[in-house]
Parts: sequence; C-alpha cells; structure tokens
Amino acid sequence: MSPTISANRSGKRWAVALLAALLAMAFLWVQPPASASAEETDDGQEVTDFYFAGVITFEDEPVEGVVMTIEGGGFEGETETDAEGKWRLYVPEKETYTLTVDEDTLPDGVIVDAAQLPEGTQPISGTTASFEVEFGLTGTKILNLFLGEGERITVSFADQLLSRLVGGLNFGLLLALASMGAALIYGTTRLSNFAHAEMVTWGGLVALVTTSFWHLPLWLGIAAAVIGGGLFGWAMDAGLWRPLRRRGLGVVQLMIVSIGLSLALRYVFQYFIGGGTRQLPGASPEPIQFGPISLSYIDMIAMAVSIVVILGVAWFLTRTRIGKATRAISDNPQLAAASGIDVDRVIRIVWILAGVLAAISGILWAYFRPGVKWDMGVQMLLLIFAAITLGGLGTAFGALVGSLIVGIAVEVSTLWIPSDLKYASALVVLIVILLVRPQGLLGRKERLG
Repeated sequence: MSPTISANRSGKRWAVALLAALLAMAFLWVQPPASASAEETDDGQEVTDFYFAGVITFEDEPVEGVVMTIEGGGFEGETETDAEGKWRLYVPEKETYTLTVDEDTLPDGVIVDAAQLPEGTQPISGTTASFEVEFGLTGTKILNLFLGEGERITVSFADQLLSRLVGGLNFGLLLALASMGAALIYGTTRLSNFAHAEMVTWGGLVALVTTSFWHLPLWLGIAAAVIGGGLFGWAMDAGLWRPLRRRGLGVVQLMIVSIGLSLALRYVFQYFIGGGTRQLPGASPEPIQFGPISLSYIDMIAMAVSIVVILGVAWFLTRTRIGKATRAISDNPQLAAASGIDVDRVIRIVWILAGVLAAISGILWAYFRPGVKWDMGVQMLLLIFAAITLGGLGTAFGALVGSLIVGIAVEVSTLWIPSDLKYASALVVLIVILLVRPQGLLGRKERLG
C-alpha cells in the first residue's frame, strides 16, 4: 500500500473522529439541565399556564375522592378531589375540552346537579356527568360542581357503537376529500407530497382570515377558501414542481423537496397567525339528537357536501376527457404522452383539483376538530397516507374506500382504547390489510425488478 493512500485513509479517520466529537459536544451542549424539567403535581400532572379547577360539594359538604378526567385536542388528563373537595386539571393550551366526572366515584344515588351548573355549561347530550368546557379571556377556568339526588343516564354499548360509526363516517368523508387529491397527484406524478398537509391547512386559514379577520360573510369566506385552494395548487405546480420535473429530478428527490416545503409553509403560517387555535363562525352549534346519534347541523351539512363533492370527482374522472386522460396518465404516462395527451396540462389541472379538495377538507376539518391552527393539516397527513396506501396507491377511488375505513376505525377504536391512541388504530388496520393484500384494496399487482 502506498504512503499516499495510507495518509489519505488516516486523514479520513481523523476527520470522522473529529466530526463525531463535535456532534457529541453539540448534543451535550443542547441538553437541558436536570433542574429545567417540567414541574409536576402530586398526581403526576404537568404544570402549565392553563387549567380548569373548582370544588365539588354535596349538601354544602365537600366530596373527597371524586375522579375527574379531561380530554381534547389529543390530550387527556386525570385527577381527583382532595379532602376539601377541590380539584385542578392542567391542559397544554386554550382549546375546547370535554370534562367528565366519574360517576362511579360519587355517593350512591347522587349525580351532578344540572340546575346549578355555571352559566353556559350544560351536560353533553345523553350524559349527566360530561361537559364541554372552554376558557374565557384568561388561562384559567373555575367550575364549581354541586351534587344532587337523581338518576344517572348511561349509554349502552350498542348506542355508543352506532354513534361512533356515524362520527367515523363523517370523519372518513372529509378525510377522503384530501386523500383523493393526494392520490391523484401521486398517480400522475409519482410524488408523495408531504406538503399536502399545508394545502389542507391553507383552506382553513383562508376561511379564517376572510371571516374572522376581515369580517366577511361565511359563504364568501368558504368561496374564497375554495378558489384560494385551487390557486395554491396551481402556483405550487407552476412555480416548483413542473420546473423540477423538467430538470429530471427523481421521485425521492421530489419527496425530500416536499418535506422541506411542508416545514417552510408550516412555520410561515405560524408566523402570521400565531400558535393558538382560532374558531370559525358557528364552530360549536347545539347538537340534534336522532336516537343515540348526536349530530349538529354543521355535521349534516359537512357530510352532504363531502358526498356531493366526491360524486362530482367521480363524474369528472369517469365522464370527462380530462378525467379519462388523468386515469390514462396514472396507468402509463409514456403511453399517454405518445397517444397525444398533453401530460403537463393534465397534471396542472390535477394540482388545481387537489388544491380545491384539500381546501374543502380543511374547512370541514376546522369544524370537525374544531378550530383552525397553523399545523392542523399535519394531524391528518399520516391518516391521508394510510388511506391512500390502504386503498391502493394512485387510485382516487381506492383513497375513498381507504379513508372511510380509516375514519371509522379511528372513531370506533375509542370504545376500547384511550383517545390518544385512536390514530394508531388506523395504522393497525393498514398493516393487517396489507399483510393480506399488499397492493391495497383496489390496487393492482405490479412486477418488481
């Protein structure tokens, strides 16, 4: 071995060792000191700037040991009253939460007295001990609860299952709008677009700005969001994706670009609207009871709009020349181009359509969640990819079927698992189905190699 080669290898080893040492120093440098760990209460809650608190009494006497739980926005917490009947539940941010009193920990024959609840607080329909609570202008909310004699209302397993099936259908339909657009993009360009989450967020943000900031009518805000979604899709393709395609970038490089674009757009949104959650007009309507099923008029409108839009997309793909060209490009882009189809024009239309569908999905998601937040689309992104993969890559109808399965699985799974884990149930369903049918439910087998 020549001295030159040996010296080069020795130099590389020293360079690698030096780089490793620098990375280790950087890692140690950014580690927070042990004293900076978050403060916790005696019952394990992390102390934050936001909390609900109060006192539970029965016949003017404090009640000890009553278990209280709170959940919302992916968060779940629990505490119990002390010897003075006092309780406090910390939450990570100012959002709308569901507060529940565990009636099994109350004295026999006693329920929360609805007549003495704080103004503006009512039990959730079909219950006597669950309430929707939200903050006022400050980061604290006091809710004193008084107990009284009464009959507890319980919901049977069958009624809970039916209610969650309907909720899952609602969620699956709005998820399908975003998933079908992402599936069309993948089918025509083979791009796994991580920035599709920001296209969903964009729809909610435009509706928020036009209605809450500019005080325009809601219908005008929704129209602006839909048009803005189409323009956003057009701008993304014209300004970024088409130039990159013409430069011959592979699908992996394009996917990495989409990840960077997603991060950039996300923090641009945060810069302009902040990190809080904002509500669209009429975001918390009173529910209407249909037996065990509780739906608001917004839920019913959302489901109707989703079905009409999905039927419109189906008609577009099966009955129009552009739709048929889109399916042809998804099957074989080279053959489609050779047969005279303007591939770039069809892809541009697909991006516009995907932007419109994502914007509608964002608006419906803002009412379903509820609230508009700078990263709201990211919460759907994994489920969008799961639905596309489950239904079969590149097929819009497969994305529809996959979305309905994912939506129902997410909502129904809360009957057995904590709500924090409900999104993981969709991935379990995905894994099980792919083990049986690797190409997805409506996908085609493809030869590898």
